[in-house]
Amino acid sequence: MINITRNEDVVLKQIKIFNIEYPDGVPINLLKKELGFHEYDLVQILEELQDKGLVIFKDKKANLSESEKEINTVNSKQDLEELELNQKEKDSYKLIQELVDDKNLVSKYTLEGHLLYGDLELTNFRMYHIILSLQNKGLLKTITKDDGEYYLLVE
Repeated sequence: MINITRNEDVVLKQIKIFNIEYPDGVPINLLKKELGFHEYDLVQILEELQDKGLVIFKDKKANLSESEKEINTVNSKQDLEELELNQKEKDSYKLIQELVDDKNLVSKYTLEGHLLYGDLELTNFRMYHIILSLQNKGLLKTITKDDGEYYLLVE
C-alpha cells in the first residue's frame, strides 16, 4: 500500500482525468492552471508521486505509471510521516520477535545492526526513535548482563 497526502491525491486524480486527452503527458502548465497550485509546489508533489511510482514526471509533463497499487490518502505530510513511522515500528517489532532467543533476549549490537543494515535500512535517528518508542510502550526493556547489553522483548 502506498500512502499519499490529500494534495498528492488531488494532483493524481487530475492527471487521471487528463491522461486520455494528453497521451504524451499532461503538461504542468495545464495542471497548474486547473488546480491553482504554485508551480514550485506542483513540481514537488509530482516528484513525490514519481518517487512513489505512481507517475512519470519529465520534461514538464506527467504520465500515469503502469502499476496498479493500492493507495491510502492521509490529510497532511505530518500524518504521512506518523503512518510510515508506525509501519516501520511494526516491522521493527516483527524483526525483534525473530531475533530474540528462548529467553526473549537479543544483544543490543545485534538488534541495532539488523535495524540499521538489514531489510529496514533505518537511519540512526529513526532506529533509536523506534527503540525508545517500543520501550515507552512497555514492549522492549534494556537489560545489562555480565557479558554485555541486551534488549528484553516483553510479551
